[in-house]
Amino acid sequence: MASQAQTDPEVVVVGSCMTDLVSLTARLPNIGETIHGHKFFIGFGGKGANQCIQAARLGAKVSMICKVGKDSFGSDYVENFIKNNVSTDFVTQTGDAATGVASILVNSEGQNTIIIVAGANLLLDSEDLKKATGTIARAKVIVCQLEITPAVSLEALKVAHNCGVKTIFNPAPAAPDLDPRFYIYSDVFCCNESEGAGDSFVGALAFYMARYPDLSLEEMIKRSNSIASVSVLAAGTQASYPFKQDLPQDLF
Repeated sequence: MASQAQTDPEVVVVGSCMTDLVSLTARLPNIGETIHGHKFFIGFGGKGANQCIQAARLGAKVSMICKVGKDSFGSDYVENFIKNNVSTDFVTQTGDAATGVASILVNSEGQNTIIIVAGANLLLDSEDLKKATGTIARAKVIVCQLEITPAVSLEALKVAHNCGVKTIFNPAPAAPDLDPRFYIYSDVFCCNESEGAGDSFVGALAFYMARYPDLSLEEMIKRSNSIASVSVLAAGTQASYPFKQDLPQDLF
């Protein structure tokens, strides 16, 4: 039997899962140059999953709609969602593509370069959304980005908008010639520069819009910024995202 968190989500995230392959270096290499790094680690990333995890760690009931590969990275990601109390009802493993990966180089000043291979993320389609229509309709907030096929994000936002669900759209990675309907179906249109902290902010904002709808948007943004600022003090992406119990309680 499905849990309450699975059957009645407050926040639904439609988006990407990426396995982060992170190398830390003193500086970023020039074109054609090979340099030594001083640390490497594998982490959980992807804009959609990042935002989902942050909302869940703040206490929201969250459901993720995504696709990963039928490989070790994909299986590890499913376990990561379960560990973070995220519903996996609509997390699908496919044998037709590998789990998405992001190769990330970070210099000593925290600047980064990122190469994304979307893989299974691009196989999320309208049929996957149809299976989750009821869940989307019962949510309070839906979040979308652009690391999956843009048409799928647009369709998800439209479904949510037509059901009276609040929508957040994070147009990243930036895309030229963005369909103007994204503006129509988005209650909040939120761009970001810093990937990890930006995702923490969006996840926190989704949490506040779902749990504290009577707060002003200005106050929600202020509190979400406070939470995102905590994430930049620790290494990694999701590994840096704070839990509710680790934050000042006046934020809640």
